Amino acid sequence: MKSVYFRDTQEEVSVHPQDRLLDALLSNDVDVMMLCGGHGLCATCHVYVTRNPHCLTPMTEQEKKTLSLMSSVQANSRLACQARVVGDDIELALPDELYVKSFSELESLIGKRTKAPILHPLNGDVLIPANKIITRSAMTALQDIDFNFSDIQVD
Repeated sequence: MKSVYFRDTQEEVSVHPQDRLLDALLSNDVDVMMLCGGHGLCATCHVYVTRNPHCLTPMTEQEKKTLSLMSSVQANSRLACQARVVGDDIELALPDELYVKSFSELESLIGKRTKAPILHPLNGDVLIPANKIITRSAMTALQDIDFNFSDIQVD
C-alpha cells in the first residue's frame, strides 16, 4: 500500500500501487464532480501535488492538454483522474475554488456571496470571483457559457 496525505485536512489514506489519485480523493470523501467521467477532459479533479510528485506516473497527453487550458494551473498541478500512484508519501493540496456543472446551478446561487472563486468546470476560468455577491446581471453575462462535455473527444 502507498500513502497519500491531504495537507488541508491533515488526513492520510492508503491506496494500492497504480491507483489513481482520484481513488485517494474518493476514499477520503472529497466531493469530486468528475464531470468528464475521469477521462482528463475537465478541471473538476484538479489537485496540487506538494510533496513527492515523482511518485506519480508522468502526465498523459490528455492531462497536459487539459491543464494547458486551465487558468489556475501551477507547476505542481495534476488531474487526479490521470495521475497514478507509483511511489509513497505523496502530499496533496486541494484548490479553494468551486466548480459548477450547469447554468441552473449558477442561477441557484443568485443573491449569495461566494466564499471561493467559482470556476468553469472545463477550463477553470473564473466565472465569479471570491467574496462577490452573485447578481442576476452577472448571470445574464454568463448565460451563453457551454457546460456540455458531449462535444469533447478523448485523445
